[in-house]
Amino acid sequence: MVTNSATLGRNGIQDFILLRVTAVIMTLYTLYLVGFIAFNDIDYAVWVGFFAATSTKVFTLLALVSVLIHAWIGAWQVLSDYVKCAMLRGAAQFAIVVLLLVYVLTGIVVLWGV
Repeated sequence: MVTNSATLGRNGIQDFILLRVTAVIMTLYTLYLVGFIAFNDIDYAVWVGFFAATSTKVFTLLALVSVLIHAWIGAWQVLSDYVKCAMLRGAAQFAIVVLLLVYVLTGIVVLWGV
């Protein structure tokens, strides 16, 4: 059996589960942020204090990694369906993965640099 190294799961079911789990994490994080913004009078000090909490940092990091996984699988699925040229598809996948990794690494630096 041929395995594809571009996907994160070993098969379609694992990719399906990863997509659903990451979608739930991103939804919960969005609700967490919206709830904080809705019930607080936001200024710079409050915002910095909110992101200084370890729980918020961990949840934000989990959300960033979820975005990475979700976008990686989604890009792989879309590109494998619509881009037929293997060379172009590989280049596009590589560029997207590099962009996603830069996004997550930048988020980690910003998040833990507070």
